[in-house]
Amino acid sequence: MAEAVKMLYPEARACVQAMKQYHPPLGCRDSLRLDFNENTLACSPKVREALTAITTGALTRYPEREPVEAIVAAQLGLKPEQVSLTNGVDEAIHVLFEAFLDSGDELLLPVPTYTMYEVYVSATDARAVTVQAADDLLFPFEQLIAAITPRTKIIAVANPNSPSGSIATREQLLEIARLAPHAILLVDEAYYHFYGQTVMDMVGVVPNLMVARTFSKAYGLAGLRLGLLAGPAELMRWVRCVLSPYSVNSMALACLPAALKDTDYLDWYVGEVLAARGEFETVLDAVGVRRWPSCANFVLVDIGARHAEFVRLMREAGVLVRDRSSDPGCDGRVRITIGTQEQMRGAAEALKKTMATLRAGEIS
Repeated sequence: MAEAVKMLYPEARACVQAMKQYHPPLGCRDSLRLDFNENTLACSPKVREALTAITTGALTRYPEREPVEAIVAAQLGLKPEQVSLTNGVDEAIHVLFEAFLDSGDELLLPVPTYTMYEVYVSATDARAVTVQAADDLLFPFEQLIAAITPRTKIIAVANPNSPSGSIATREQLLEIARLAPHAILLVDEAYYHFYGQTVMDMVGVVPNLMVARTFSKAYGLAGLRLGLLAGPAELMRWVRCVLSPYSVNSMALACLPAALKDTDYLDWYVGEVLAARGEFETVLDAVGVRRWPSCANFVLVDIGARHAEFVRLMREAGVLVRDRSSDPGCDGRVRITIGTQEQMRGAAEALKKTMATLRAGEIS
C-alpha cells in the first residue's frame, strides 16, 4: 500500500498561527436574548420604512459612505474628515490597530474588557499589556497610568466597560491622554446611550484621542453591522488608508439616517432599559445574588462554581445569558443583558427559579 502523500500548503504568518481566537456561542438563539447586549426588542420602525424604499436597482451600485458620514459627523458636532463609518465597531478597532501598531509597540488594556482588542492586536506584530482590575472591577486608573511606557502606542478603554459595566470618568480619560501624548487613547463608547457621558466633544481638541461607537446596541442594528471611528483628521487619514472603501453595505447606509433621526424611539428604548435595570437589580439583591454596579445595558453577577449549570438552567427556562468565567478575574461570573421592563420581569422569574434549584441542590 503506497504511503499517503503529505500535502504541503503555504503557512500563515507566525502571529496569525498564534492568534487568540474568539468563538461567540451563537446558534439557536430563539429564546429571550440576554447574552450579547443587543437591543432585545427591535430597531426603529423608521428603519423598516427605509429598507422597503431600497430599490433593486440601488443594490447594483457600490455603496457610497461619504454622504452618510457627513450626516453622522454633523450630529456629533464633528467634521466629515474626522469620522469614518465601519463594518461594526470591530472593523473600527481592527483598522486602527492595523494602521498604527508595529513591531515592538504595546497595546495597553485594563482587563477584563472586550475580547476583540486582544484578538486584533494578536494579528499585528505588537503585543498586549494588560492591567488587571481588582475584585470590585472598578477602572484601575492608577495602575494603568503606571503601566504606560515609551512603547505604549494605543491605550484602549471601553467606557462603560464590558463585562463589568464600570466606567472611567471623563477626568481620568483626559488625564491618560495627557500623560501619554505619544500614544493613541481609544475610548470605545459602545454603551454610551445607557451611560450618557462622552468624550466625543474632545475629538480634534485632544490630539491623540479617538472614539469608537456602535449602532448594534441601543439602535438595534446589529444585523446591519455599523460602527464608527472618530478622531483628529491627521490620524483618520491613516485609518482610511487601511479601511476598505466598500466595507459598509448600501442597506446599512440607507437605514442609518432613519435610525439617527428617530430620537423618540431611541430615547424610549434607552428609558425602558434603564428602568428595567433598576427593577432587575432589586430582584438580584432580594435573591441574594452578588452583582456589580453597571452603567450599561447589562449586569454582571457572581454565580460561583455552578455558573455553567446556571447558564444551562436559564436557557432551559427560555432565557439566554453569557458565561464570562473565562475573562480575567471573572471566574464564576455571568453577564445578563437588560431588555425591556416586560422582558426582564420574565427573566427575573426564571432567575428566581434557577437560583432556587441550584440552592436546593447544594442542600441535598
